Amino acid sequence: MRSTPFWALVTLAVGGAAAAALDEPVRLDTGLVSGFAGSSPEMRIFKGIPFAAPPVGNLRWRAPQPVAHWDGVRKADQLGPICMQGTGGGARGASEDCLYLNVWTAAKTASERRPVMLWIYGGGYNVGSASQPDYDGEALAKKGVVIVTINYRLGAFGFFSHPELTKESDRREAANFGLLDAVAALRWVQKNIAGFGGDPKRVTIFGESAGAGLVANLMATPQARGLFQRAIGESSSWTTASISRLRGLADAERAGVKLGETLGANSLAELRAQPAEAVLQAGRGTGPIIDGVILPEDAGSAFAAGKQNSGAVLVGSNKDEGTFFARPTTAEKFIEQSRRRFGDQADAFLKLYPAGSDEEANTSQLAAFRDEMAWVMRNWARLETKTGKTKAYVYYFTHEPPAAPGGKGGRGRGATHTAEIPYVFQAQGNRPWTDVDRQLSDSMSSYWVNFAANGDPNGKGLPKWPAFDENKAPNLMVLGDKVEAGTWLTPAQVAFYQAYYDKPKEAAQ
Repeated sequence: MRSTPFWALVTLAVGGAAAAALDEPVRLDTGLVSGFAGSSPEMRIFKGIPFAAPPVGNLRWRAPQPVAHWDGVRKADQLGPICMQGTGGGARGASEDCLYLNVWTAAKTASERRPVMLWIYGGGYNVGSASQPDYDGEALAKKGVVIVTINYRLGAFGFFSHPELTKESDRREAANFGLLDAVAALRWVQKNIAGFGGDPKRVTIFGESAGAGLVANLMATPQARGLFQRAIGESSSWTTASISRLRGLADAERAGVKLGETLGANSLAELRAQPAEAVLQAGRGTGPIIDGVILPEDAGSAFAAGKQNSGAVLVGSNKDEGTFFARPTTAEKFIEQSRRRFGDQADAFLKLYPAGSDEEANTSQLAAFRDEMAWVMRNWARLETKTGKTKAYVYYFTHEPPAAPGGKGGRGRGATHTAEIPYVFQAQGNRPWTDVDRQLSDSMSSYWVNFAANGDPNGKGLPKWPAFDENKAPNLMVLGDKVEAGTWLTPAQVAFYQAYYDKPKEAAQ
C-alpha cells in the first residue's frame, strides 16, 4: 500500500481546518459581513463593523443612532478609525466617524453559543482605541470565547454637556455619550453575536482604567440592564482610581459653556458646526457624570442601595500603580496636600504614609496611590457581594514585566498601571518574556475566560482562587511570579479608607 505524501497530509489538514471555520458571510441586522482567517484557519476575524451611525454633523452630542442597512457583503477586514483624541489626533487617523467594533471567534458554527467578552479600553476618557495591538483578541478567542473590542467617543465628543443640550434632549441624552456608545455596542451584541457563535446570555464586559470605569458605570445605568451578565474591572472603578464622587450635570454644563466660549460659539448649533479638530483643541471631556437619567445617581450610591445591574465581578489592581502617574514631591508639599484633602483625618493618613523627609514622602506617595486604588477595587467587590446574590473575585497583580527593547517600561516602573493587560490578552509582542511571564499570562487568560464562561475563574490546573469575603483571609489572588491566594491591605489601611469613603462628600451639582 502506498503511503500518503507529506504535502498531501498538510493539504488535508489545512483543508479540514478551513472547512471547520465559521460559515460566511455572517448575517447581521444591518447586512452581511465577511471576515478573514487568523493565525490558524479556524480563527475568523472581523474588523471595522459599524455598530452605530457616524456621530457627525447634527448627530454630534446625540445618543448613538442605528446603522443604515447595506446591500451585498461588507468586507470586515480593516480596523475602523479611532475616535478623536489628543494633540494632533487627526494626524493619526482619528475621526468622529469611529463607532466600530471588532470580533474574534473560533466557533465552527453559529449554534455553538460560546461565552462573549466585550473589551472597553482605558485612557482617562480622552485617549485610547480598540485598535491597539495589545487588545488583539485572537489568543483569548482560542480558549473558547468570542471576543469583541469596541470604540467609544472620547473627550469633549464623548463626555460633554451644555444647557441647550439638556433642554433639547429633555435630559434624556444630555451627557455620557461615550457610555451610551458602550450600551449601543452591547445592544449590537444582543442582536448579532449569535451569528458568530456567541451566546448573548453570557456576556462579560471587561476593561482597564477608564475602561473599568465605564464597566462600573454600566453596572449603574438602567439603560444597560439585561445586556450583560458579568463584569471585570482592572485598575479603576466608577470614579477611576480614587475615592471621590462623579461630577453633576450643572458642573458639566458650565464646562460645556466654557468650551463654547473658547471656540467663539454662542449656541449649540454653532458648536455642532465647528470642525472636529477645533473642538478637540478647545478642551477635554468631563468623563461620566450624574445626569439624572443615564446615571441617575453616583454609582457608589447605586451599589450601596443594591440598585446596580448585579452580576459576578472580578476586579483588582497592580502593585506599582502609582509609578504610571506620580510626579516627584517634597515632604512639605505631600503634607500640605494630605491636610487639604483629608482634613481631620490627615494625622491618621500621615501615620500610615509618613513624610519625615522628601525621600520618605515620595515613597509614601506611591504607596498611598497603590493602596487607595486597591481599596477602591476591594470596595467594588464588597458592595457587589452585599447583595447576597453574586460572588466577587479580587486580584493583586505583583509581577514586574521585563524591560522592553530600548529599556522602555518594565522593571523601572515595576507592576505599574496597565502592566497586566498584555498578560490577560497573551500579547507578548516583542517583549522579552521568560517562561515565568508566559506561564503567568496563560494562567491569567484562563482565569478571565473561565470567569466569562461560568462566573467563577477557577478551573482545572489553576491554583484555587478564593471568592472575596471581607471577613476572611485569604480573600484575593496574588498574580505574580507565583500565583497564589493571599491578602494585601492591612486592617488599619482598610479602616482609614473606609472612614474617608463614608465621610459625607459635597453633593454633585
